[in-house]
Amino acid sequence: MLAALSSAFMLISYFPYLTYAIPAVAGLFIMIAVIEIDIKWATLTYLSSAVIVALIAEPEAKMLYILFFGYYPILKSIFERLKNRLIEYLLKFLLFNAAIIAAYAFVATLLGVSVGEMGDFGEYTAIVLLLSANVVFPIYDAAVSRMAQFYLARLHSQIAKIFKGK
Repeated sequence: MLAALSSAFMLISYFPYLTYAIPAVAGLFIMIAVIEIDIKWATLTYLSSAVIVALIAEPEAKMLYILFFGYYPILKSIFERLKNRLIEYLLKFLLFNAAIIAAYAFVATLLGVSVGEMGDFGEYTAIVLLLSANVVFPIYDAAVSRMAQFYLARLHSQIAKIFKGK
């Protein structure tokens, strides 16, 4: 059900200006699977939703969902179990940067878009975008944490009743 919700939500990505926001929000459905079930089922939920998203979503949004936003809540929950906060954040940023670089490589290679065509900064466009993304990433990470807290405080008990059939 969560894979279907995440995939269906990705259909909204066809609306202008929602290309980046929708994959980020769709990944929150995977967060629910992490909270309510476990990491193994959350991973299967992500994989099944990624297959559906690959078939139906807007190309750039599907790439962002598959390469980062879809599975990030799973790895975030693993990283946050670490005792060392420095290692936790280092792993988060390494994962994020690897995903951004993979997305750029995908766009540049498969779609034939050169660095100069990506923006107004010429040959520095990729660096400016990567630095900008690294400024925004901690805000996204904190937002996912806040949404998990909100879910646990407000919705978890109702969802748990549904799963238990009460």
